[in-house]
Amino acid sequence: MNTFETPIRVGSDAPRIARAALTRLMEPADLPGLALVRAAGPVEALAFIRGSAAGSPELERAMSAVLADAGVPRWPGLADALTRWRPRVGDLAPERDLAMIGRLGGTLLIPEDDAWPAALGDLELAAPIALWLRGRLRELPPLERCVAVVGSRDSTAYGANVAGEVAHGLVGRGFTVISGGAYGIDAHAHRGALGGNPGRWPATVAIMAGGLDRFYPAGNEELLRAVADAGALVAEVPPGTNPTRYRFLQRNRLIAALAAATVVVEARWRSGALNTAHHADALSRPVGAVPGSVYSANSAGCHRILREGSAVCVTDVAEVAELAGAAGSNLAAEPVGAAARHDGLAVEDLLLMDALPVASVTTPQKLCSVAGLGLPAVLAGLGRLEVMGLAERGGAGWRRKR
Repeated sequence: MNTFETPIRVGSDAPRIARAALTRLMEPADLPGLALVRAAGPVEALAFIRGSAAGSPELERAMSAVLADAGVPRWPGLADALTRWRPRVGDLAPERDLAMIGRLGGTLLIPEDDAWPAALGDLELAAPIALWLRGRLRELPPLERCVAVVGSRDSTAYGANVAGEVAHGLVGRGFTVISGGAYGIDAHAHRGALGGNPGRWPATVAIMAGGLDRFYPAGNEELLRAVADAGALVAEVPPGTNPTRYRFLQRNRLIAALAAATVVVEARWRSGALNTAHHADALSRPVGAVPGSVYSANSAGCHRILREGSAVCVTDVAEVAELAGAAGSNLAAEPVGAAARHDGLAVEDLLLMDALPVASVTTPQKLCSVAGLGLPAVLAGLGRLEVMGLAERGGAGWRRKR
């Protein structure tokens, strides 16, 4: 089993069921709702909303304190919030939603889980109530291994090529590419990542604006299925929820928060991709922008954030990896691709590497025959490859280290 397929540890079902219900009651980044959960806890918050009480002075004061700490000194009050949440109570069926995501091969990740992404803590009060996951992953890669690649839906051939090449190169360096699953640059970033996937870590993750029971946009269904197979689809709204403009804008904060760096490949002057860049900048995450033609409206947004100083110019995958920070730079230096793993090896060691099996073990004597080397050379080479982490002993023989 790959490390990124390890199941999450689940405790009591009560917080999970409550948070599943709350994702249907509350819109993403509903600050009063998140303050209620922070003040009372998910189980008690759900019970309160389901109850008949008009409000609680003590609870409202606690929520006001949480909101004030988050920089929201004034809000309409608990009674106003209840008028937004309670009409949805009749639609609640959290056990059904959890069963549906389970049938789709997914799960619900909650802050009480060990696998909850620590990076979301930087969103403070705006962190999501829970995350619905569909696909191979049961937990998301750590921040330092993720880079967001975003841009306009109406991408040009130039933007498509750059997005694909950057994403492909990032995955080859050990990163996971995060994007939004949309047409244009998002789709080309996902495709590039899938093409560069060596199969040892998740290639790409798509953050969606609607429920994961459907693939949206429909034209990307085949692509999104492939993304799920190689990584995950993620949403903070439950199955059956339609994507809306508000939800698209709010999911951008998740893209920015889950990535060590965000790169805008193409963006018009008022592109939604700039919203992601602004979220990343607000979180003190580095932002890169790819320059384009001064005559191209599709690059006007990139040039805008470069001129404003909220982004730095990036032109290739090496510069993007550097932008991701010290941890990302170290990853980029790792010999992760097949060719890179062989760089610097002597000819005899290269022959030995090619002769080593992956799924089974073999003896030094057999390696002599396959590699065309003498026994002393094979034994010395196996020792060197073991020290380098490229070969390992297994039972009565040797194999290539995965």
